[in-house]
Amino acid sequence: VYLVNSGSEATEGALKLAKRFTGRTEIISMKNAYHGSTHGALSVMGSEEFKSAYRPLLPDVRHIEFNNENDLEQITEKTACVIVEPVQGEAGVRIPKNDYLKKLRKRCHTTATLLIFDEIQTGFGRTGSLFAFEQYGIIPDILLLAKAMGGGMPIGSFITSKNIMGVLKENPILGHITTFGGHPVCCAAAIASLEVILEEKLFESVNQKEILFHEKLNHPAIKKIRSKGLMMALQFDSFELTKKVIDNCIESGVITDWFLFCDSAMRIAPPLTISEDEIEYACEIINQSIEKAIQR
Repeated sequence: VYLVNSGSEATEGALKLAKRFTGRTEIISMKNAYHGSTHGALSVMGSEEFKSAYRPLLPDVRHIEFNNENDLEQITEKTACVIVEPVQGEAGVRIPKNDYLKKLRKRCHTTATLLIFDEIQTGFGRTGSLFAFEQYGIIPDILLLAKAMGGGMPIGSFITSKNIMGVLKENPILGHITTFGGHPVCCAAAIASLEVILEEKLFESVNQKEILFHEKLNHPAIKKIRSKGLMMALQFDSFELTKKVIDNCIESGVITDWFLFCDSAMRIAPPLTISEDEIEYACEIINQSIEKAIQR
């Protein structure tokens, strides 16, 4: 476990580690992926709109389409790593289909390519298990964590086997350095947060709460609800309507926003501790906010 200060730093460390371990330079990520905004993380972001003003970025970065099995052929013996969110977040909550992640894992095994799972959004119970990869029957080579990891304090990590991580120790020595990574206060917060999640079994009630959201969010203007646990997207017809709904929700005390690469959908990502009464109250506000937006 290599401790850093944020999700973006975890991404940077993982990409660097994969290139060092494999001796390869090509990196593959997904279209509409988000892995952070620092230089390397921005390079593997899957949207040109947010990247073009900062080019040139990292060379040898390719993008394939999430859930497109034919694109897996683009992963070759030249590929150092594939970085993927097990559930795409900023794309508007996109769920893997048809054993896509298992097929991706198999292709990476075939080409000796490292598979990086970015669980910065999905980790620590958000999808109904401690980590999302547990639900898909595979284990990544490198795991990225942050956000909920610190219970509100700044901390992140990239996690891998001792064999892979060991290449950072030599040629050169101190191959990866952080000043504040592993700060004792942040680590204490991370331990305390994890203990609460495990002892109170917060992720065990996630799926039932997800169902309740689906039952209560029943306005006909909602075209679709995409969700994995308490990671949810309400799909509307347009950004204009979505923005009005969001503004109305915020005015009424429900904090929400849209997705970077799917601005016609509204985000729902409550704390795992949310009660059923709070869910019903929030859904009432959201339904009212939609109706108010339509009447404007």
